[in-house]
Amino acid sequence: MSAIQGYHLIRPEDLSWRLSNLMKIPNADYLERTGSENLGARLWRMPPGSANTLHKHVRAEEFYFVLEGTGRLRVGEESLTLPRYGGVLVGPDQLRQVFNDTESEVLWLIIGGPEETEFLPSATTPPDMSLIYPVDPTQLPPELAGTQWPPKA
Repeated sequence: MSAIQGYHLIRPEDLSWRLSNLMKIPNADYLERTGSENLGARLWRMPPGSANTLHKHVRAEEFYFVLEGTGRLRVGEESLTLPRYGGVLVGPDQLRQVFNDTESEVLWLIIGGPEETEFLPSATTPPDMSLIYPVDPTQLPPELAGTQWPPKA
């Protein structure tokens, strides 16, 4: 993987918000337009009663940082609570899932690297999704038992 040349300025108005594919969580990718193959960074707006996918990575480490609200994250069987401006670094082999069992929206910044080469535009073979999702990625953590997420369309 090669490093970018120079720098890329990203202003808030440059961000494009979308719903994630599986869990329908609003998110904005900071680095998609930069061409970085070494680093990913995304904002996630977690509505009350929501969860992101249960997943792990092949090579990428991820740093989870709470910008607004109280963050909740499961790493393996452990449930972590992070205050505003709190963060945690998670290694690639750990199952993890961000969730929100509070009454308020939580804003996360999640930064990871290196990018998984299987997902880069230059990849020549399709990625083995079982490496990222070894179990059902849409299952909710025990803290959200009885909750329906994602919302029915």
